[in-house]
Amino acid sequence: MAAAMAGAVDLAAVKARSEAAQRAQSAPPPSATAPAGEPGSAIVDVTEATFQSEVLDRSFQVPVVLDLWAEWCGPCKQLSPVLERLAAEGGGSWVLAKVDVDANPALAQGLRVQGIPAVKAVWQGQLVAEFSGAIPEEQARQFITELVRATTGGAAPTGGPDDTPQVEDARLDAAEAALERGDLPAAEAAYREILDAEPDHPEASLALKQVQLFRRAEEAGPDALAAADAAPDDVDAQLRAADFLLGTGNIEAAFDRLLDLVSRTSGEDRDRARTHLVDLFSVVGNDDPRVSAARRRLTTALF
Repeated sequence: MAAAMAGAVDLAAVKARSEAAQRAQSAPPPSATAPAGEPGSAIVDVTEATFQSEVLDRSFQVPVVLDLWAEWCGPCKQLSPVLERLAAEGGGSWVLAKVDVDANPALAQGLRVQGIPAVKAVWQGQLVAEFSGAIPEEQARQFITELVRATTGGAAPTGGPDDTPQVEDARLDAAEAALERGDLPAAEAAYREILDAEPDHPEASLALKQVQLFRRAEEAGPDALAAADAAPDDVDAQLRAADFLLGTGNIEAAFDRLLDLVSRTSGEDRDRARTHLVDLFSVVGNDDPRVSAARRRLTTALF
């Protein structure tokens, strides 16, 4: 099983995500202290010309919430100040991107806006949640809170363009060689050695999570599924079963099991399920459409 699971580590996908992160690093990290509309601000006005950089690229740093509005729209004038206040409070953990639909009709059409105000959340280049209408501040706050928790967990990015190491790294050779021969402990040790010297190394960090998942799946074994089915309220058993499913390539089944756990638990148990699910998202890769679909379901379940 070790060799089979080790072969599932997609280093090309890891590199692709690293390159996407590097594109995001070309802009200053969001900050609540930067004036609205300035580079790095948590509140930006977006046009068709800046949509790629301010929304799509930025969404590889933090979730971006689109506020689609127009000057003549009365409900927009109720909702927009609420979102702006929440963005300022967010401290750079998410970005509010304001789009005047009259000035940017192509954007409105591309985003399939049928009425305003409309709010759409973008993460890793994908639409993950949305609502329409001027909802109360309490509901808007809950929407944002659950969005951030389901994506980044609330961490704001730091650093600038020079912080990301080069993807090509000779130190990865030992880890990749261990993976090729199915030696997961040796691969994990090699990735840890890289991270001890360079804690922010993006490729080693992602690959380490993958290897750790495969090791957990191997330890859980096929009996994990029967044990979890026999004890549906045992959170640890459900987490082990999800690890086994993911490690053996049953990605959607792993996500479904944890999404079900999130939907029927509360408090600490729910938070453990959510955290474990988000961690599995990073193992698979945020550019995978199955992750995007599961993120939307997670946001809906939490909200």
